[in-house]
Amino acid sequence: MDVVYFFCQQMLLSVVPLLIVALGGIFSEKGGVLNFSLEGLMLAGAFAGAFFLRATQDAVSGNGMYFLALLVAGAAGMITMILQGIAAINLNGEQIISGMAINLLIPALTIVIARAVIGVLQVGYRNVFRIPETPFFSKIPVIGDIFFKNAYISTLVGLAVLILSIFVFKYTRFGMRLKACGEHPQAAASMGINVKKTRYTGLLISGFLAGLGGLAFVVPNATEYSATVAGYGYLAVAVVIFGQWQPGHILWASLFFGAIKTLANVYTSIPFLASMGASNYLFKMTPYVATILVLLFTSRKSKQPAALGEPYDRDDTA
Repeated sequence: MDVVYFFCQQMLLSVVPLLIVALGGIFSEKGGVLNFSLEGLMLAGAFAGAFFLRATQDAVSGNGMYFLALLVAGAAGMITMILQGIAAINLNGEQIISGMAINLLIPALTIVIARAVIGVLQVGYRNVFRIPETPFFSKIPVIGDIFFKNAYISTLVGLAVLILSIFVFKYTRFGMRLKACGEHPQAAASMGINVKKTRYTGLLISGFLAGLGGLAFVVPNATEYSATVAGYGYLAVAVVIFGQWQPGHILWASLFFGAIKTLANVYTSIPFLASMGASNYLFKMTPYVATILVLLFTSRKSKQPAALGEPYDRDDTA
């Protein structure tokens, strides 16, 4: 059982960032704007959050500071997402190209800033945010061992984001309007909805969650930002497609991809797998092979928003 608990705890470190970032992706794509820039947004958030932790770690520490850093990371992702909004909404540009441009720009930009300010690429900080054991909750059978021992508050943040996303898309006027803008923007405009404004709001939420997810990935897995999030932004794009743009389905898709990614990272700690003597590269390539196979089998039955990726030209005054 110790191996099972260890695997589940490690899996959360992969699942939570994937879940948060993929949920961010649907806020953009439900509104009709293709978000291929999740990798760059994660990097922007991870850099800003790590820089904030480095700058404040001598004055204040603890999980309150980590929570503030998550907000800073989200704000950085939101600001970066404005670039995508200008290209996709104001200029009606090709959304895949603008997304890839952000993915290429942000790692280079963060390297330049880091070297100019602190002289090195790596933005280091002290990782004092792991919670060894949460009183009372850690005593709950099974759940306590997985969720409340050696845990991070980002796990609870991810759960909160999931619940709020489901609520927004099911029960709020904004969620209904955002979906309308992604399905039939002309019809939405005829009902008095400002399509461009609604899409911009979805983009900003998407950027905030992607940036937050970037730091939620880096902090539990490293003690420095080094201009990489291990391709999790691209994997989150696959999670969005596999989850069919539905928050509940995205949870299961995140668990699936998170489990495979974790297996590739910790297989040497699992006696059965370690004894097989299989090549390290076999396990490392598994998540990407699984991504290709999943997309092959699910793309034909895609339930993507009808107007996803299509520019909207009309000037809205409503």
